[in-house]
Amino acid sequence: MHIPDNYLSPATCGVMFAAATPVLAVSLSKTKQQLTKNRELAPMLGICASLSFLVMMFNVPIPGGTTAHAVGATLLAILVGPYAACVAVTVALLLQAFLFGDGGLLALGANIFNMAVVMPFVGYGIYAFLRKHGHEKAGVVLGSYFGINAAALLAGVELGLQPVVATSASGQPLYNPYPITIAVPAMLFAHLLVAGVVEAFFTYAVYAFVKKVAPAELYTPTRATLPEASKMQLGFKYFYYLIGAMIVLSPLGLLASGTAWGEWDTSELLGKMHSEHLGNTLPSGMTHGVDFNALFGDYTVPGTALSLGYILSAVTAVLVFLLLGKILMSLGKNNEHAH
Repeated sequence: MHIPDNYLSPATCGVMFAAATPVLAVSLSKTKQQLTKNRELAPMLGICASLSFLVMMFNVPIPGGTTAHAVGATLLAILVGPYAACVAVTVALLLQAFLFGDGGLLALGANIFNMAVVMPFVGYGIYAFLRKHGHEKAGVVLGSYFGINAAALLAGVELGLQPVVATSASGQPLYNPYPITIAVPAMLFAHLLVAGVVEAFFTYAVYAFVKKVAPAELYTPTRATLPEASKMQLGFKYFYYLIGAMIVLSPLGLLASGTAWGEWDTSELLGKMHSEHLGNTLPSGMTHGVDFNALFGDYTVPGTALSLGYILSAVTAVLVFLLLGKILMSLGKNNEHAH
């Protein structure tokens, strides 16, 4: 679901940045308010960004030779609220794009809107509605399942509109060449059938575990804060165990061969276009677009085995997120002392 650069026109990218920015701004403001009420949210944000980043490393095979992955956005909304979840997933997406080349830089607005805005708010909305009517567990499952599928639908629409909104003088697509009649079914097929099920399973498993060992940590808008430090240390410990286990297991994400639909590199796309009789040359906008080489592209570390590189990438990301949480925590302490 990470749309790469050169699949969307610059105009589409601009529109998606414009759509994501106000929601992210409100989410940052709301999260700041939560932090002032309880600075224990700061390390929890680092934990949440880590969970989202790590679950996205576990690619699962899709019939037809492609792959997909869960995102964890609804889970984060259940843990810390939809606004803080929006911020945490955005931070994960920024690191993925800039350090690991997963998702385009120009396409960041679209990826943030799909995965950090639509997914947690839709997922949490369904969860909150069903919880209010006494069906909390069903809310967890259905919220996470439909949250990721809402994001997949939007990604399919954004990609599928390109042959309509961005064409050459002769009518040829300049960017993604697949029309909406192909892009939307392809995205929904992968997520309705497989990725949505994985998302729901992961979300429910972590929710059930937290509900059992540290139920006070589940977000409720009436409280709008997390419990105090003494009550949270136990929960933090279990989250660190979970993150450690996910890091060690992360190379399992390499077992699923094939590229996610709409995330092919230029040579893969050209091969697909040729085999599907869509032409023998890449759309011109794609050949003259952004070419950013991330330091650890595709979660590889030069000079190491692929699986070790995957683990090192996971460790690096988690350390960054947890460090950001520590910095936020110390800033909160300084603000308290200042007052």
